[in-house]
Amino acid sequence: MTKKRGLGKGLDALIPSGESPSGDSAGVQQIPVSNVKPNPRQPRLEMDPDELTSLSNSIEEHGVLQPIVVLPRDHDGNFTLIAGERRLRATRQAGLDEIPAIIRDVDERQQLELALIENLQRADLNPLEAAEGYRQLIEDFDLSHEEIANRIGKSRAAVTNTIRLLKLSAAVRTALQEGKISEGHARSLLTLSTAQAQAAALQTVLSRELNVRQTEELVRKLSGERKPKKPKAAQPPEEKALEDQLRQALGTRVTLKRGAKGGSIVLRFYSDEELNTLVDQLLASSEGK
Repeated sequence: MTKKRGLGKGLDALIPSGESPSGDSAGVQQIPVSNVKPNPRQPRLEMDPDELTSLSNSIEEHGVLQPIVVLPRDHDGNFTLIAGERRLRATRQAGLDEIPAIIRDVDERQQLELALIENLQRADLNPLEAAEGYRQLIEDFDLSHEEIANRIGKSRAAVTNTIRLLKLSAAVRTALQEGKISEGHARSLLTLSTAQAQAAALQTVLSRELNVRQTEELVRKLSGERKPKKPKAAQPPEEKALEDQLRQALGTRVTLKRGAKGGSIVLRFYSDEELNTLVDQLLASSEGK
């Protein structure tokens, strides 16, 4: 049985190993840069100008080492980009007239998936760009979180948590987009139920320069949650053994408590009869000395 090639393998799904450059649509062709239209489903919204300039300089010196991937020519003679947005922009910036390309006839879902996969593999999308890409896969193509995770090589939980960022208030989304807060800050603020509460907490985070842990504590306070109590330290074995000896001798539950100075022994009784028995035992022990 032939195993289906999955899109989760990234560009290998478009550029099979061993494919040799040639003049036909099965290999690499040189196509006019001016005839390449942008991918309408490109998930990357912004690109670092410095990184783009660095790539452009490299292309000027060494050429484009990795071909872009495009759809076949349309009725106007233009190609539509599937993957390689950064290389295309850098090639234009370098002033080159042609760019190496591989032509593939894929459907709309594959266009979005492959553009998203390439960005995740080569130059990470910011969290909101990734979330928007995932949202398109869900709403336009009915993919589940699990299916998306399998295609991009991430856990289902990671995909779900990223998608949740779309529920952030506009103010928090802007701060995350501009790099004023991290994704960890954003996830903490997301637990606040209203946009007003998120915006107010954001101002505190920014003005006080809170780290993620401090932001989590701020959100707990604003939500009226108490800080979880620290777990009790394990009882030393010698104290436990002493409690057991006293319980066997007195026939009731005994608790030994230590304080900063000294401590106490608590004896439990569940009826007047048990109380009288304990008193008799203690007094008899005292009189026997």
